[in-house]
Amino acid sequence: MYKPLRLTTTVLSGGRIEIVDLDLPEGETVDVVVTPSVPTPRRSALDILAEAPGQCLFNTAEEVDAYIQAERESWER
Repeated sequence: MYKPLRLTTTVLSGGRIEIVDLDLPEGETVDVVVTPSVPTPRRSALDILAEAPGQCLFNTAEEVDAYIQAERESWER
């Protein structure tokens, strides 16, 4: 069993990365896990929804409640 290899490299043009380690046996299958060094900024659910097609239908909880109430009233007609 080999000990895990940990290294830092730079992403090359075209999104390529290159790993060189002479201790890696030629022809062996290896698993590669890539974790970006710079964390991606977290976005709020509202920001994600704002980018979705159709945007948000409601801006406030009150608008949601009014819509639901109107729908319920339409069922009883």
